[in-house]
Formats: sequence, C-alpha cells, structure tokens
Amino acid sequence: MGTPDFAVPSLDILLENGYDIVGVITATDKWGGRGNKKRLESAVKKYALEKGLNILQPKNLKGAKFLKKLEALNADLQVVVAFRMLPEVVWNMPTHGTINLHGSLLPKYRGAAPIHWAVINGEKTTGVTSFKLKHEIDTGNMIFQEEIPIGADESTGEVHDRMMQVGAAIVLKTVKAIESGDYTPIAQNESLVSKAPKLTTEICELNFDQPVKKVHDFIRGLNPYPVAWTVLDGLKLKIYRSKIEKIEHQKALGTFISNQKNELKIACQDGFIHLLELQLQGRKKMDVKAFLNGYTIK
Repeated sequence: MGTPDFAVPSLDILLENGYDIVGVITATDKWGGRGNKKRLESAVKKYALEKGLNILQPKNLKGAKFLKKLEALNADLQVVVAFRMLPEVVWNMPTHGTINLHGSLLPKYRGAAPIHWAVINGEKTTGVTSFKLKHEIDTGNMIFQEEIPIGADESTGEVHDRMMQVGAAIVLKTVKAIESGDYTPIAQNESLVSKAPKLTTEICELNFDQPVKKVHDFIRGLNPYPVAWTVLDGLKLKIYRSKIEKIEHQKALGTFISNQKNELKIACQDGFIHLLELQLQGRKKMDVKAFLNGYTIK
C-alpha cells in the first residue's frame, strides 16, 4: 500500500526478492495538465502496471466492495509505505497484520511530514522505522530502525531520496524477520515523542526575526515542496536554496540587500541569509544571478 515515489523502492525490493505481491493498493487517478485533461497516475501504480501486478484503487477504504476484494487476496502481510490512514478492518485483516515504514526515528517526528521537520529543526540525524500498525497513528511497536545523517546544507528532497533506498532495505529486513518469526517488537517511549504535522502555505512564510541558521534550515527543510516564501516588491518570492553569512549589522530585520549583479541577501538577527535559488511570482525558478539579470529590486 503506497502512492508516491518514496514507496516504489520498497515494492521493487520485495518483488526482486521473490515475494508474491498479491495486490498493490494505491491512490485513485487524478486529472491535471492543461484543462485537467491528462490522467495522472501515482508512481506506485505506474511501477505496478509495468510489472503486471494486481492494482486496487479504492476511494473508500471501508467500502464493502473494496473490503471483499482485499479479503479475497488472502494476504499474509500488508506493507504500508507513504499511504493513507487505514481503518482497523483493513490493517487487522492479514494473519501477520500490517507493517508501516515511517521516515523518522520513532517516537520522534510522528505525523505527516517527518523528513521536513527534522531538517527544519536542524537535526544532524534522522532515520527510518518499521513498526506494526495499531489504532493511534505512528504509535505501534517498532521492529527495526536505521539512522541516516543529515548534511548541514542538505534539503528535504535530498534526504528523502537517500531515505527511500534505506527504507526499502528496512522493509525487506522486516518482512524476512516476520516470515521467520525472528524479531522482538519494541514499545515506543512516549516520553520522547515529537510531532511532524502537515505543512500548510501559511506555515511556510519566512520569519527573519531569528538566527540566520534557523532561517537557512527552514528554507532547506521546505525544498523542494511546499517551499519557503516571503514578499518582495509586493510579490510572493519562493526561496529554494540559501547560504549563511554570520556577521554583526545594523540593518532592519527582513531588509533586502543586493548588488544587482549576483548577490541578494536578507537581514536576520545575527547575519544575512543569501538567496541562491528563487522564484518570483509569475516567473520561473532560477539562480540568483539569472534573477538579478532580469529584475531590479525596487
């Protein structure tokens, strides 16, 4: 059970290791492109079609028709990677229940955006956790974890791309352990819980009244999506990449400073955040030099 790119390596590694994938459950198709005339299939569906796998795309996970089809698959185990919340009637159906792969070292960063929040908060490490599903989201007994370093300038997208490969290996290790019965479930320590809530556009607005490192971490934590933003000359300015300049200054916080050639920076508490890759409302994403070549800061 999965939808985006993140889930594909986990499906692939199970298939490549000889496991019988009796069904692939993924999101329903969407319509997009010009005039909403292009059918958009999930990354997991595209892979499953390529491999000739049985695909189910339920709108309602509690629907009688879907539940009947799911039960008919007679699965021993369900593997969830980046999918929706499941009702108990679904996750409790197989003999060995359902396992989930989560993009953090649980119980840290429970929720919808664990990679984003780890980067935003300036963590130096994160990881993946496999665990058994139960009622409350991301609370089940853990099976395996693996730590992953986060570089000082790495974006969420870069961590995501490395994590999905590490995660796939953990999924395979977990399935093998369940198959052999050779594992000991570990309860999560509730005193160590932190949250990773869904990110909204409002949350993504930059605040320059803080240390420059926090601003930098916020920018890379929201790259490539949903992207940190501020306002320049009355227009929304998305910022994808930045670098830090720590220096004492007397500029008002949030002031834009530019040489109109190759440098555009914003004043923060203890220095300046240099914008390296950005996108002004109504324009394409570009590096700062290309941007300043065609735009004069007002």
